Amino acid sequence: MNGPAVSWLADGRRLHLNHGPIDLIVEAFGEERERLAAYRQAVRRFETILDELVAELPALRRPAGAKARPFTSSTALRMETAVHAYVPAFVTPMAAVAGSVADEILAALVEGRTLARAYVNNGGDVAFHLTEGESIDVAIAGTDRGFADRLAIRFTDPVRGIATSGWRGRSHSLGIADAVTVLARSAAAADTAATLIANAVDLPGHPGVTRVPANGIDPDSDLRGRLVTKAVGQLASADIAEALENGVATANSMLARDLIEAAALFLCGESRECGSIISGAQADTPALVILPAPSIRKGSIHA
Repeated sequence: MNGPAVSWLADGRRLHLNHGPIDLIVEAFGEERERLAAYRQAVRRFETILDELVAELPALRRPAGAKARPFTSSTALRMETAVHAYVPAFVTPMAAVAGSVADEILAALVEGRTLARAYVNNGGDVAFHLTEGESIDVAIAGTDRGFADRLAIRFTDPVRGIATSGWRGRSHSLGIADAVTVLARSAAAADTAATLIANAVDLPGHPGVTRVPANGIDPDSDLRGRLVTKAVGQLASADIAEALENGVATANSMLARDLIEAAALFLCGESRECGSIISGAQADTPALVILPAPSIRKGSIHA
């Protein structure tokens, strides 16, 4: 595996950080001196983050239990904290890996700096920072809903993280959702919830869904022998509605427990929304594009 790579994108304002499966776009807004200092802080933190995760990988691949585990790295602790809220359900810290990395780099980026706003986009799992009076517009790609996919997140909103999961992305999913996008108070929280809601958008035993053991695709998968979705055939309207409602029930339970702020579920051209999906971005306003799949596949980090 090559070491950490750092480069500017063509616009000269966004930083590209890549190391193995981690691929980040980082942007900070503020005075030039503050921005550059913030970028240096983010790079320093990024240089060791993957090695830290690899060092604790065996435990990170094991399901969370009744007692939260004392991981050494702060990123691993973010992962464990995010998934522990769902115990006793089966979930490993790897369900929160992409969002937790985004949160960790964002924390390093903004520490001690005066920035108006900032974000770290980990292939669609995004952590962002806003100060009073600021907002950020985002556009969720890949759902074919055009303007309805645009969201305006404001300083007064509790949302500071967005994540998307589904069987079509790089993540292995137990469900059949094309995509589930979640807004939460951190990227780690959104990542975990998106994974679990996407798992719940399902039709157990349906003949039109092809499933294979996760470890048959990836021997190191944290899902081990659990069946993950490989293909989804044509579904009847009633089947689509049933699967989506299964996911909605899970999302509403999370809303009731204050674990998420909102969720949007997509399957075969149909969708459902739970909570207050924040809208109001102008059609001609440049927006941060959120891809419908995280860049780190759950369980894809290798020792």
